Amino acid sequence: MLKMDNTTLAAAHWEGGSNNTTASHPCKPEELGTFIPIFLSVVFSVGFILNSISLWIFWFGIKRWSGGMILQFNLALADAIITPAAPFMIAYFSLSHWPFGQFLCQLKVFLLSTNMYGSIYFLTLISIHRYISVVHCTKKTILKEEKFVKIVCTGVWVLLFAQGFPFFFVLKTTEMYNATQCLNMHQDDLIVLYFVWNTVILCTGYIIPFFVSIICYGLLASFIVKLNPNQLKSKHMKVKSMEMILVSLTIFIICFLPVHVSRTFGISLKFFYPDQCETLGIIELIYYKCLALSSLNCCLDPLLYFFSSKKFKESLRNVVSSIKCWNKKQN
Repeated sequence: MLKMDNTTLAAAHWEGGSNNTTASHPCKPEELGTFIPIFLSVVFSVGFILNSISLWIFWFGIKRWSGGMILQFNLALADAIITPAAPFMIAYFSLSHWPFGQFLCQLKVFLLSTNMYGSIYFLTLISIHRYISVVHCTKKTILKEEKFVKIVCTGVWVLLFAQGFPFFFVLKTTEMYNATQCLNMHQDDLIVLYFVWNTVILCTGYIIPFFVSIICYGLLASFIVKLNPNQLKSKHMKVKSMEMILVSLTIFIICFLPVHVSRTFGISLKFFYPDQCETLGIIELIYYKCLALSSLNCCLDPLLYFFSSKKFKESLRNVVSSIKCWNKKQN
């Protein structure tokens, strides 16, 4: 009965007609301390350097792109798109206040959504492409064609834009306890929107891509263990594929699973039991730590390029050699 009553109250408050005590005295956002801003500063700085190098290698160091290379380049773009939002996120977590206005709040959330789900979608496409390229290497399929891969990548960017663009119309900042909040689960007037959005994006943006990746990599692993270990080509393929599987699943599990679980738990608790402030405060802290952890994907994705592409590895070595030669000349 409590569940039904609180759901009704939350919906009524969404319509602007609730005068209950929870609505008039919402839970106070937790103070985040200094760890999360410092952690994000380090991660975004390292990620910016690694992705800048990766994009430079893709664009200038590799002349001929395969289908897999096109997907990896788009993954690097998805990682790089968070760069303009990074300073605003660090400032917001440091101040526990959003002083930059509503439009920049909407832009930050749009870039954050595009970054996270762009990474997930392109990691999933890479797993599908890798499975087809290795297991069905002798079969001619449209999924291997570069032109088709480019069309798929364009479709993903259109999807990401469609997912994020509504934020510019429905998301708003909220004044709470003498501070402005931007995309905070304590914003009572947006909780129904957050609940619906999270339910949809959890399924389409994480659960389905994750299981598709697990299936593809499971079938790939089953195939490569049966290869003749005495053949050099088979041995190289085994190592290369296992490295890709390990990095991809690590990103899915370490970076993206905790943030989706904690966010879903927090929004559900706020939606159904909005007066449980103490429990919500604990979950809120866990969620923001998981959100900071999810940013590690921009540092881990370059490992995928290094392990999966011989051309990328050779180009990176050339870059490192050029830097060493330049340093010797300067000294």
